[in-house]
Amino acid sequence: MEIRLASPIQYDSIVDGEGIRAVLWTQGCPHKCPGCHNPITHDFDGGFIADVEELKNELTNNMKYQDGITLSGGDPFMQISAVLEIAKHVKALGKNVWAYTGFTFEKLIEISEKHPNMLELLNNVDVLVDGKFIESEKSYDLYYKGSRNQRIIDVAKSLENKEVVLVSKYAKEKTYNKLAEKKDYIFV
Repeated sequence: MEIRLASPIQYDSIVDGEGIRAVLWTQGCPHKCPGCHNPITHDFDGGFIADVEELKNELTNNMKYQDGITLSGGDPFMQISAVLEIAKHVKALGKNVWAYTGFTFEKLIEISEKHPNMLELLNNVDVLVDGKFIESEKSYDLYYKGSRNQRIIDVAKSLENKEVVLVSKYAKEKTYNKLAEKKDYIFV
């Protein structure tokens, strides 16, 4: 099986989900959000073709110090079968799976009615960051997402409850402690 990627797997990311992560950057995205931080991944004919079995072997050899994998892109939900194989493999290694998508959780559930492997993929994702990036809602004070409309979803609880359940520790914006008070004077 093949998958179209935007780049080789990135290891040791600390910004694409909780912990130290491997990141799989898929190629191809229908959303084409204005202001996207990775517009080079939009073209469905861009990037390069990789063999899923080779990627699984690479992950087996390189996931020792990783907490999990993040499926990003592009939109990984545009390559369901290949991404599902990778997610299942990473779960079998005892690691967690985060995924980013421009689709909403509700839309993915709707799609799963016609494409059952979508539901299987969701069952192999621990945390889903959903929704298009909206530039007017952009903030650097958000955990693991780019705009306020996006949600960080506990997938297992959401599937069980049949409604979106957010990961509560990421539901609020970041707060910063004042490290030092600025004085009104300076010594020269």
